[in-house]
Amino acid sequence: MKINFRNLTVQVLTAIVIGIAIGYFFPSFGASLKVLADVFIKLIKMVITPIVFFTIVIGFAGMGSMKKIGRIGGKALLYFELVTTFAMAIGIAVAFLIRPGDGIDTSGVDSKSDAVAGYAQQASETSHGFKDFLLGIIPDNAIAAMASGQMLPVLFFSVLFGLALSMIGEKGRPVTEFFEKLNEIFFKIVGIIMRFSPYAAGGAMAYTIGKFGLGSLLSLGKMMVATYMTMFLFIIVILGLIARYYKFSIFGLIRHIKEEILLVLGTSSSESALPRLMNKMETYGCSKPVVGLVVPTGYSFNLDGTSIYLSMAALFIAQAYGIELTLLQILTFLGVLMLTSKGAAGVTGSGFITLAATLAALPGHPIPLEGIALLIGVDRFMSEARAITNLIGNSVATVVIAKSENQFQSSKEPGLATGTAPGHSASVEA
Repeated sequence: MKINFRNLTVQVLTAIVIGIAIGYFFPSFGASLKVLADVFIKLIKMVITPIVFFTIVIGFAGMGSMKKIGRIGGKALLYFELVTTFAMAIGIAVAFLIRPGDGIDTSGVDSKSDAVAGYAQQASETSHGFKDFLLGIIPDNAIAAMASGQMLPVLFFSVLFGLALSMIGEKGRPVTEFFEKLNEIFFKIVGIIMRFSPYAAGGAMAYTIGKFGLGSLLSLGKMMVATYMTMFLFIIVILGLIARYYKFSIFGLIRHIKEEILLVLGTSSSESALPRLMNKMETYGCSKPVVGLVVPTGYSFNLDGTSIYLSMAALFIAQAYGIELTLLQILTFLGVLMLTSKGAAGVTGSGFITLAATLAALPGHPIPLEGIALLIGVDRFMSEARAITNLIGNSVATVVIAKSENQFQSSKEPGLATGTAPGHSASVEA
């Protein structure tokens, strides 16, 4: 079979393999290639907020009903909370069953290390109450929020702008058409940036292997296997059952977004695939308003992979230190994590920051905060699984909300979704 090296999937896969080889045989050089991934992610971040803004405004300008928008948003948030809580519970159950932390040597952990202190400091800065979190959604300055890439404030302003545009009727039509043209331009920019994605994926993988080495996987192999296995089962079983109920194939959806999954695998960042994912979910059959609202919101509230990892990581640390948590402490931990995981959304390195914030917030501090140092060396290897699970989870959520709102048009491509949610028709609501 002839391999088409012009295909982006083939290019990214080839780059990942080359990156692993460079990192293994030339670790110093491999570690220096991180700049390729950093450049690519900065390029993607450059266009994310304009694309989110234009997509939401264009979609909601044609929808015109605050009631409809509120219903979609409410369904999405309810779905996010239910599924992420279930993901946390699964992580806790697997950690108790497999006990990956048993037998880990904690004698070399430095409780005053700069890395641990840095995460603890960032955790204290990002752990706010509900009032501060709510006020943070409303931007002080909409343009500044876009410039700094603050997703939730941009989302809030975009919805208001789209509603206002729809309320003025035909007078706003030229603005909508202008935004449609601008959106096309930004997606062309994304297409240009994506040509650099194989280099980014290869550079990121060379950095990971070169800096941390394959040897670092062995000491915490049980934790890594448990994490990957749990996320795999979550995608295939839990998300698969959700997909089956709403009459679409989880495997068909994964095939449809395979290039985005490989991109995330290479860069360890689900954000790198956000613009293309929004476009792919539209071609899959979801309406523009649903995609515009659910996908960006999901990047803050629907972090299934991160939820699984955080719950398992906390119990891993407790087991490594020989600490047996009571049922009340576990339920308290789950409740605190439900809040802190949302508070640190969108923060760089939010996995460790959220974990530090959760451990610090637990009454009596039963799990030592310095225990996060045990995971720093292998966190990069597990971040790919977190990011991919987050990406697939958000894709499933978008299809579910679109189908439940009659805002899904079945794709005609082979292997993609067919049918609709129980009790709904396949037509797209105007």
